[in-house]
Amino acid sequence: MLGAMVSYEVIATDARARRGRMATPHGTVETPAFMPVGTAGSVKGVTAEQLAASGAQMVLGNTYHLMLRPGAETVAHLGGLHAMMAWPGPILTDSGGYQVFSLAHRRVMTDEAVVFRSHIDGSEVALSPEKAVAVQRLLGADVIMQLDECPPAGAPRPVVAEAVRRSLAWARRGQAAWEAQGRSADQGHDQALFGIQQGGVFADLRAESAATLVAMDLPGYAVGGLSVGEGHEALCGVLDSLDEQFPSDRPRYVMGLGEPRDLLAAVARGADLFDCVLPTRNGRNAQAFTWGGRLRLRNARWADDPAPLDSACDCYTCRHYSRGTIRHLFQAKEMLGPTLVTIHNLRFFARLMSAIREAIRRGDFAACARRWLGEMYDE
Repeated sequence: MLGAMVSYEVIATDARARRGRMATPHGTVETPAFMPVGTAGSVKGVTAEQLAASGAQMVLGNTYHLMLRPGAETVAHLGGLHAMMAWPGPILTDSGGYQVFSLAHRRVMTDEAVVFRSHIDGSEVALSPEKAVAVQRLLGADVIMQLDECPPAGAPRPVVAEAVRRSLAWARRGQAAWEAQGRSADQGHDQALFGIQQGGVFADLRAESAATLVAMDLPGYAVGGLSVGEGHEALCGVLDSLDEQFPSDRPRYVMGLGEPRDLLAAVARGADLFDCVLPTRNGRNAQAFTWGGRLRLRNARWADDPAPLDSACDCYTCRHYSRGTIRHLFQAKEMLGPTLVTIHNLRFFARLMSAIREAIRRGDFAACARRWLGEMYDE
């Protein structure tokens, strides 16, 4: 039996850090939580069964990429993104707003819509706030995102202010479209629309964006425009105001965050949800995350190392394969190598978030975060 629309409750706090539960039509997510990215309807290199075994609770898909291939109507015909991915748990879909940033060389943007030149066949594809919601309705995610404009790091204030203005206008149009389609997916379950704050590193623009979105009374709120090159200190400066800007009874999602240092900083400031390609992309490139820091497995020092990637890890990879074996698989260009490190990295991020939740429950998150940072980073 599918549940109702997304709801959120705080069950423990430690200073501004909070542990919560987010109920969705496809299950409950314990927060803080990290969402692996399945851009095109697949978390690269792993099956849904392996993804579930990692401890992942919720995954992310991308509206822009799925709209182009295989097409939103095709996804709906295949039963929606849950059926297509063989993933029974909660799913969030991005609106395509990140591609407004990352594919700036392939698009033209007006107040009405963004027109992309498809990276697949060169055809023109228009994405408006209304179309973003309509596509996500067909995809069938539990949480859908408004279309927004994400300016690059270092953009001058007038450019960022224009992005805030446009994103807020698009949020209103997206909300109207979401309400017009009954706040529900093509597959029949409820969908929750999250608004996205913009404003770069300008505190007043961030405050304006947040206040307008909160007045719209949406089911959840996201912080956009970070992890685009602004640096750790600037990121922390933006998130310092997170707790005061957004209501305590709604989930707070910081988009694109994956560096463990950034995750810990965001949790300390009251954030709940995160996503990033880091565990899968780095896994495909022979880089393993561990509690003692990163292992770069192409390094010759691991060639005859019989130890697992992380002796404290309980993942399939660490229970069955050595560092030396995995290095060999990469050197031999065997497909198994990237899959094994991806499995491990996904488990590391799930274990990190679980440890964060437990530390918040105990009330010693700040001390644990300091210890983890000291073990993971050399500084």
